[in-house]
Amino acid sequence: MSSKPNVLIFGGVNTYSRHLAAYLVPESGESLVQNLRIVDKFSVYPPTTYLGAVFPRILKKPNVEYKQANLTVPATVSSVFDPPPNQEPYSYIFDFTGEIRYDRPDLVQVGQTLLVSRLIAQEAANRKVKAYVRIQLPWYDSPDKGLRDEKDHQKTNGVIGTWWHETLRSLAAIKDLNLVILRIGIGYGPYLNISQITTAVVIGRVYKFLEQEMKFLWSPNSPVHTVHLDDIARAAWSCATWIAPLGREEANKIAGEQIWFANDKSKLKGIDGVIDPSLTPIAPFFNLVDDSELTQQSLGTAIGEVFGIKTGFHGFVQATMAKVFSDLVEDVNEEHVAAWNQILMASNPQIPNTPLSAYMDSHMFSKPGVAYSNAKIKRILGFTLLHPRFTPDEIRAVIDAFKEEGTWPNA
Repeated sequence: MSSKPNVLIFGGVNTYSRHLAAYLVPESGESLVQNLRIVDKFSVYPPTTYLGAVFPRILKKPNVEYKQANLTVPATVSSVFDPPPNQEPYSYIFDFTGEIRYDRPDLVQVGQTLLVSRLIAQEAANRKVKAYVRIQLPWYDSPDKGLRDEKDHQKTNGVIGTWWHETLRSLAAIKDLNLVILRIGIGYGPYLNISQITTAVVIGRVYKFLEQEMKFLWSPNSPVHTVHLDDIARAAWSCATWIAPLGREEANKIAGEQIWFANDKSKLKGIDGVIDPSLTPIAPFFNLVDDSELTQQSLGTAIGEVFGIKTGFHGFVQATMAKVFSDLVEDVNEEHVAAWNQILMASNPQIPNTPLSAYMDSHMFSKPGVAYSNAKIKRILGFTLLHPRFTPDEIRAVIDAFKEEGTWPNA
């Protein structure tokens, strides 16, 4: 038997799982795993989502396999757990699944987030996998002051936050699942196109083109705590290697937290996989953010330094800001998108296709609030950050990566 595990990654090809795959099976150097299988709804040959420059090369590695699959089908989920002939079973599972579009209704979130993750987790428990790491995105509201740790019962953010959190409760209730929940801040890094940070950087380039001041909404102190892709991948692996020798019961004693109820009881009727609101399951739970404690002001300062532009804030009082900008969303987007297209066409060579957009969905106009403490993961796992600070150089590295693959405009 190999000392290295066989690993399954579910979902996240359009977000974070590509980077985890490249960490587990790097382009150069030794693999951390024996074999890696990645499963998602997207096609990669030909691609039906943006893959970045590195991931297609990882997929060509002899110990990497990609399967396009409909993970809403129980038989399909079960089948992808079956290893190829003469290969040991998959023992580490990474769950990046879930609907990430903010405007999806309850029915879609239930079907694409809760039920999909529950199917995968139940199959993992049946197969007695050693580690199951669930990546939780920051769909919670944090106030402008103070850090939130894993014990805090935060308000979930909209429909998406409600069902992503309900998914955690559902997974935590599976007794034999060796579960670790890793709740991350706002991710950023090379080749990540779906990110508030990436969009903000694109908008910064637009305001450089327009020769205008880039103004943010809300308060300068509104927290937008970040974490680099490298650290997301490293932390996910650390969570798996931590729980594998311990098992769930011991891991709960060390790092277990109550997964509180944050839903409307009436919405649970008739849905498989949800648990009684009166129950409070416990699961190991870690926050992951860098040490920047980034705010809208420090984000604006960093973007301003990169592009040589002024940044500031609109002077509206908070009570009227949301209404004012809900009326202006389309006008603002029209100006941003038109300017971005001009920049792309003025590039040498021109860039007719790019995964990067200057369009801001309505969620990006809402009040931010991501403020987590990372003390627990440092203390219990001994985790150290490779990218502890969000700096202008980190922004430049993101731009350089897109520029190298030809999806960011040259001056």
